[in-house]
Amino acid sequence: MKRQFNFLTAICVAILAFMTSATMAQTPVPAPTATPEDTDTLKTFEVRLPVTVTGKKDALVKGLSRGDFTVFEDGVAQEVTFFSDEKSNPPVYVGVLMDTSPSTAGKLKFSKEAAKNFLYTVLQLRKDRAAFMTFDHEVNLIQDFTDKTDILDKAVENVKKVGSQTALYDAIWEFTDQKLRSAPGRRVIVLITDGDDTFSRAELKDAIDIAQRTETTIFGISTKAGFLGSVPGVEAGTVKDKGDRYLTELCEATGGQAFFTGDMLALEKAFKRISDELRTQYILTYRPANQNYDGRERKIEVRFTDAAKTDDYEIRTKRSYRAVRDSLR
Repeated sequence: MKRQFNFLTAICVAILAFMTSATMAQTPVPAPTATPEDTDTLKTFEVRLPVTVTGKKDALVKGLSRGDFTVFEDGVAQEVTFFSDEKSNPPVYVGVLMDTSPSTAGKLKFSKEAAKNFLYTVLQLRKDRAAFMTFDHEVNLIQDFTDKTDILDKAVENVKKVGSQTALYDAIWEFTDQKLRSAPGRRVIVLITDGDDTFSRAELKDAIDIAQRTETTIFGISTKAGFLGSVPGVEAGTVKDKGDRYLTELCEATGGQAFFTGDMLALEKAFKRISDELRTQYILTYRPANQNYDGRERKIEVRFTDAAKTDDYEIRTKRSYRAVRDSLR
């Protein structure tokens, strides 16, 4: 009997030892403590805000200074670390993304001509850069960033055919992620489109998120109304349907603006307005007091330090960003 007891005891001890070792093997090993050499962990992050100020009749306002602005994040005033105006602004890196879906076929000539004129006016010699992309059921980079207007002119002119769908959000995602992320200047997208997104894997929220994270401002030019009265009953300058509302939301969330054109003159005016706005922007950079990458959406508000200015002027910039780690140049 004593031998049987000892035998059973030995088995129990062996089982207990096995379970203990298995448990210890599954216990995660604590991560090593960050050292001063781990610069990625210790690096502070900043948020850059292109700011547009307009006055009466939507006129662009120049001549303001750093002291005229106060930045708030989630209602708390923040430390402004950098300011520039039209005299000292960094260069513009602008991508012109043109819709070449079937419904654009009759408008392609007008859109191309206006896009070329815009590229001529927006690029400052030896400073700014522009790129050109088309999107339909495919997204195609036709011309990478260059300051050569003749090369850009040729790239736009060579667009002849249209595709079968509209992958608008995919085009924004690809261009922003692959081309603007590392651009060493102000990052801008100008969309020329006349339709809703019908083919993207990305959604509206994805396009807004990546634009905000990469500090990209989006301007949209909707050509849905047609040209020279080609679409009866549709007036320019008004938001008409879900696609138009989405385009407006996309632009406003990134600090840009959507334009709804009804003829060739309105199209050219929209391009001219964007060009003028990029010339007169103010750049405010601030260091968030909350330096944690907590993934939350944080609300941004830029106010005039002198509240009396709000009676005459209006400020436009991006309204929020999501606090996630991203690699920007």
